[in-house]
Amino acid sequence: MQPEAYCVHRSFEPADPSQFEVDRHYLLYALEGTIRLEADGQRWTLPPARAALISAGHPITITVLSKLTSASVLFATEFTKAPDHVLTVFDMSPLARELVRTCRDWGPENGPLSPFAKRIFETLADVVHQLSLVPSQCVLPSPKSEQLKNAVQLTEQLAHADPTFEDIATQSNQSPRALARRFADEMSMTWREVLRHIRIMRAVEALATTDAQITEIAFAVGYGSLSGFNAAFRRQMQMSPTEYRASFTA
Repeated sequence: MQPEAYCVHRSFEPADPSQFEVDRHYLLYALEGTIRLEADGQRWTLPPARAALISAGHPITITVLSKLTSASVLFATEFTKAPDHVLTVFDMSPLARELVRTCRDWGPENGPLSPFAKRIFETLADVVHQLSLVPSQCVLPSPKSEQLKNAVQLTEQLAHADPTFEDIATQSNQSPRALARRFADEMSMTWREVLRHIRIMRAVEALATTDAQITEIAFAVGYGSLSGFNAAFRRQMQMSPTEYRASFTA
C-alpha cells in the first residue's frame, strides 16, 4: 500500500505531447529542464522557477521541451485539501524548493510515513496551497487550429530575433488578415501580445535560473533596449526584472 504522500524523482528525455492523469493531487516540479502544460484551454511553460499544482482525476497535456529531472510530490486526496483549480502554475519560494528536496527521501516504496515525514509533507502541502493563491502571469491561451499552432510555434522559434507579423503569416502559409483573425478568435490576443508573452516567459526563466545580467537577458529574448524590456516586463509581471529575481532569494 502506498503512503499518504510521496515523492517521485525521475529523469525524462524530450517528448511530444501526451495526456497525463492521476488519482492524487500532484505537485509537478522540475529541478532541471522545461515542460509545457495545457489544461482548460490554457498553456504554461514550467521551468525550475515554477511548479504546477494539479487536481486529482483531471487530465492535462504535458510536453517535455528539454531533458527533464523532476521531483514531484503526490498527495492522497484525503491527505490535503483539493486545489482550487484543475491546474495552477505559480512561482516556487525558497522554502517550497527546500521542502521538495527534503521530500525526495520518501518514495512510494517506503511504506507508511513516519510522524516526522508526515509533518514535512503536510507543511509542503500548506506552503504550495498558499503559493497557488498567486498564480503565474506567464500563461497563454492554447491555439486550437493547426494553422495557428504553426504560427505560434514559428513565433516561439523566432522570438529572440526580430520577426514581423508578415513574416510569420508568410512562413505559415496564411494571409495576414486570416492569421490576425485566428489570433483574435482563438486566443483573444494580437500576435504582438503573444510575442510579448513568449519573450517575458523566457526572461522569467532566465532570471530565476541563471546569473545573467538583466541587460543580457533583455537582448537574448528579443528586446532592442533595456528600457523597452523593463516596461514590457513590468506590464506583464507587475514588478521589475530586478524585483522578480530578488523574490527567489527572499
